[in-house]
Amino acid sequence: MSLSQKMEHLNVKPADGKLGIMVVGLGAVSTTFIAGVFSVRKGLAKPVGAMTQYDKIRVGKGEDKKYLSYGEIVPLAKLDDIVFGAWDVYPANAYQAAMYAEVLKEKDINQVRDELEAIVPMKAAFDKNYVKRLDGDNVKDCKTRWEMVEQLRDDIRRFKADNNCQRIVVIWAASTEIYVPVYEPVHGTLASLEQAMKDNDTVHVAPSMCYAYAALAEGVPFIMGAPNTTVDIPAMWEMAEKTRMPISGKDFKTGQTLVKSGFAPIISTRCLGLNGWFSTNILGNRDGLVLDEPANFHTKEVSKLSTLESILQADKHPDLYKDYFHKVCINYYPPRNDNKEGWDNIDIFGWMGYPMQVKINFLCRDSILAAPLLLDLCLLSDLAARAGRFGIQRFLSFFFKSPMHDYANDEVPVNHLFQQYVMLKNAIREMGGYEPDEEID
Repeated sequence: MSLSQKMEHLNVKPADGKLGIMVVGLGAVSTTFIAGVFSVRKGLAKPVGAMTQYDKIRVGKGEDKKYLSYGEIVPLAKLDDIVFGAWDVYPANAYQAAMYAEVLKEKDINQVRDELEAIVPMKAAFDKNYVKRLDGDNVKDCKTRWEMVEQLRDDIRRFKADNNCQRIVVIWAASTEIYVPVYEPVHGTLASLEQAMKDNDTVHVAPSMCYAYAALAEGVPFIMGAPNTTVDIPAMWEMAEKTRMPISGKDFKTGQTLVKSGFAPIISTRCLGLNGWFSTNILGNRDGLVLDEPANFHTKEVSKLSTLESILQADKHPDLYKDYFHKVCINYYPPRNDNKEGWDNIDIFGWMGYPMQVKINFLCRDSILAAPLLLDLCLLSDLAARAGRFGIQRFLSFFFKSPMHDYANDEVPVNHLFQQYVMLKNAIREMGGYEPDEEID
């Protein structure tokens, strides 16, 4: 049986036609992502770091065991079929934005200059109160949040028609908004959220919520790549159920938190104790500038602090993890631009309580780590929609710092990197018609 025949049997729709990827924010991360895809399509680069392009999963057991790439198990959109669009508060096209970001070398950007120049950002739905450090003028004139939604829906419809796309995915790669606590009277139900949008409640309805609502209303999966509250509220879960669309988030897991979610399992598996974990970063790109504002940093802080809680479980091992101290700092340091650096000091203890230390210094490139993540999330969200999966996509937790979960019913998120990987593999297996045969213990 061919893959297409198998998918038809499983009711997974084929990845026929063009896939439009509409990115909110045409900055360092998104231009690196877009330029990379164009370069790969022209045979000028390799999609290193993209699991959908490299990873192989075991399917079957015993004599039936084999290792297949994602695209051999499930029908993924091809890179040649992707069309890019964007919104941004600055009017610069993707080529100009990539040059400004200074992530990629000029020679690499110039090789796909024509393709990048063709991507001109649409006006953004923007409220300066949510990102005080940004001052662009390529913004929509909206009297209410509901009007924001209507204009964004029109953008999606027009982009889809103009580019002859069969399907669309919207992904947020823009700045971190100020922290919006979950407020039950507005965020508790879809009806109350819609009324708040119509009443122009700018305190409880962030611009990012308008993007998410507009995408879902147009039958489009939405991915939240920043730590914004956005889709992490019951009202949006209800909207995703109503429209039968996938949602995922939040906050791309790229540098320090990737290390944390991979190293913390060493401590827990080895039954070592933790006294404290201090994390600090320096970052100089536009993201660093935005996070230099305390109200915006708090949103990121909440996301980054949540990682250890479900890995080092104090209720199961109070002797080891009851009273550890966890601190996260991000410092804006312009000379480094996109080349951020993370330091982790980990104070652990072992036999008879004797102390030890671990030091990790990760000199990474923010957008280089994030770009393949965007590709994987867009392709897998599109797959999920075609497979009829809707609501919170927990199998995508692997890619996020603060995985979405149903906190209203006391669900505990999975932050353990290798447990997240099992969830990812099992979902791919299941959508491909294979047995999801690994367990999370």
